[in-house]
Amino acid sequence: MKANFDPDGIIRLPLMANLATVCSEGPRNAPVWFLWEENALWMLGGKDGSSVQRLIRNPQCAVEIVHFENERGILLHLGFRGNATIETASVSRFKRLLSKYLGSDEALWNSWFIENIAQINNPANRMIKLVPESTFTNNVSFFRTGPAFAWPEEVT
Repeated sequence: MKANFDPDGIIRLPLMANLATVCSEGPRNAPVWFLWEENALWMLGGKDGSSVQRLIRNPQCAVEIVHFENERGILLHLGFRGNATIETASVSRFKRLLSKYLGSDEALWNSWFIENIAQINNPANRMIKLVPESTFTNNVSFFRTGPAFAWPEEVT
């Protein structure tokens, strides 16, 4: 059983995505935070980061986002495929991405995380941009309910 769904319902949520890339040693996978803007998926990266370096050598990639709520019986799978580009990080977009995961009030963000990990104004920051060449959705939210889908109710 498979049912498609509108991806807008999950790409706005603060879910983890998995970025799959390839290199001479084989496939690689990295968990990433993401933002959907301008019909593209934007992910954080660093100039010398391993995902960025792999994508510079081979831009082919896949991104998988899974929304799983065991108690409610929800299991949604969203996938994107295409060739990524590496962009200089826009501070405003970088902040919007962080806001998705940390909340809109910057005063409440963990200062240690911002200063040591996120480093918003670091010139080495990059954003991985994926304009999907293909997108697929798979709603398999029936593992608790049987043939009636648990999400969304309007899916038939």
